[in-house]
Amino acid sequence: MPDLAELSAGALYAVVWALVFVESGVLIAFWMPGDTVLFTAGLVAQASPGVSLWLLAGGTAVAATAGNAVGYWTGARYGRPWLEKRPPKVLVHLARAEAFYERFGPVALVVARFIPWARTFVPVLAGVSRMRYSQFLAATLAGALIWGAGLIVLGYFAATVPWLKTAAYVVAGTAVALSVVVPVVAAVRNRLARRRGPAPREGQQDDDGGRGAGQSPSSSTE
Repeated sequence: MPDLAELSAGALYAVVWALVFVESGVLIAFWMPGDTVLFTAGLVAQASPGVSLWLLAGGTAVAATAGNAVGYWTGARYGRPWLEKRPPKVLVHLARAEAFYERFGPVALVVARFIPWARTFVPVLAGVSRMRYSQFLAATLAGALIWGAGLIVLGYFAATVPWLKTAAYVVAGTAVALSVVVPVVAAVRNRLARRRGPAPREGQQDDDGGRGAGQSPSSSTE
């Protein structure tokens, strides 16, 4: 990752937009540190007179939306069979994202922006499930503005407004911490669930109970 402070305005735009686009739409890019990069880009924009805050923030929102659209198209075009052929490490994160998506629906597209692995996989799952595109686009735009443009603006003003500086660093630090803690908690829960194994089905329990009740004393002593 290049030092953002050393880049020209044009290079800064290109690097930030490209990273956001790839992280939002390419499955193998789920590990990218988007939160940190965006907040840092805001700090750099404040210290660099040649960098336009609004161009940087607006372009980032567009890049995030375009990346999500690619993810949606990938899921809609290739479907679940293609997803199930991904490497095991990808499948682990995909399973977590699917549980997250099934729980929150379209809102997941907004919340997932603050969770690295989720913001990469949830748009793909929306495509697989054939979410209505207008609904997908509305949620995607909201998430792109809050996360993409929001973190850049937060970083920008963190360096200029004294009372906001501490609050901004707390918010950014919390976002980064959550991006680490949430995947770890999900991994632990999945591991514990696998150790416990699947719960017996109700019908199976009834059958077992029926067989136990139907045994005669003589057969049980044998």
